[in-house]
Amino acid sequence: MNKTELIELVAKEAEISKKNAEVAVNAVFEAIAKTLEKNEEVQVFGFGKFAVNERAAREGRNPATGEKIKIDAAKYPAFSASKTLKDRVNK
Repeated sequence: MNKTELIELVAKEAEISKKNAEVAVNAVFEAIAKTLEKNEEVQVFGFGKFAVNERAAREGRNPATGEKIKIDAAKYPAFSASKTLKDRVNK
């Protein structure tokens, strides 16, 4: 499912216009992104948790040359599904 299909589904389920559904979907994504930018979590009971995880600096290799390279530490967004969502998926 892509974003357009998600907007259409939200419009149908909520019985609202596609335009209003698009505004709502974009607002949810923006709220999640802004919260993660502040290094805070977004926890939606019964759905899951969005959080920022950290990856430590490490040494890697250039696959073309085999040369050792330094890979910097990085933060990345992560999602953990709740037990409720996992159970629904595994029905």
